[in-house]
Amino acid sequence: MWKDDLESGVRQPLYPMMLESPELRWSFIRKVYSIITLQLILTVAVAAVVVSVPRIPLFFTTTGAGLAVYILLILTPFIVLWPLYYYHQKHPVNYLLLGVFTVALALAVGMTCSYTSGKVILEAVILTAAVVISLTLYTFWAAKRGHDFNFLGPFLFGAVIVLVIFGLIQVFFPLGRISVMIYGCLASVIFCGYILYDTDNLIKRYTYDEYIWAAVSLYLDILNLFLSLLTIFRAADN
Repeated sequence: MWKDDLESGVRQPLYPMMLESPELRWSFIRKVYSIITLQLILTVAVAAVVVSVPRIPLFFTTTGAGLAVYILLILTPFIVLWPLYYYHQKHPVNYLLLGVFTVALALAVGMTCSYTSGKVILEAVILTAAVVISLTLYTFWAAKRGHDFNFLGPFLFGAVIVLVIFGLIQVFFPLGRISVMIYGCLASVIFCGYILYDTDNLIKRYTYDEYIWAAVSLYLDILNLFLSLLTIFRAADN
């Protein structure tokens, strides 16, 4: 139904008791998804360069300077989030910071993919795309019928804490291939929940000035889902 509304140009409420203008909310949603699309394109481009040029991962893993740069790249997204919070409404600084944030994560994804077979990467990409599209359509459909996913917030936060602790245990006490697959499955379910939760917030709760944060949230959900599925396929492939 929401697709018919979009194509016909007739803007009906996205959910029952909607008080704001549907036209403004649709404009906001299009803006957020446009930003996410550009982020994903940039991520694919950067990761493809890292994978196709063996010298790049070799530099990061075999030299002291490369290792230092790689650690800095991993920390960069967390560092950039602070100024991005303060300048998320200041154009073009917000887009510049978002670009740095995206490139840093793209390099990390490229490094992960550089040690993974092409078949596994393709399987993870296809499944990620199918899941994201399906969950997005479902969330819009559910919102139209009055369903709300805001209750998932506390549960997802608790699940992420469990996931982080599980990951730390894996680092210090490796539990084998089966536990890696369990970790990947658990992470996949959690980030599927986050896609539902953040898409629901996109429809109902984000203000029009929070387009950067809405894009960052969904981009991270998609990226983490892809990495989780990659973990599962890679463990199964070994």
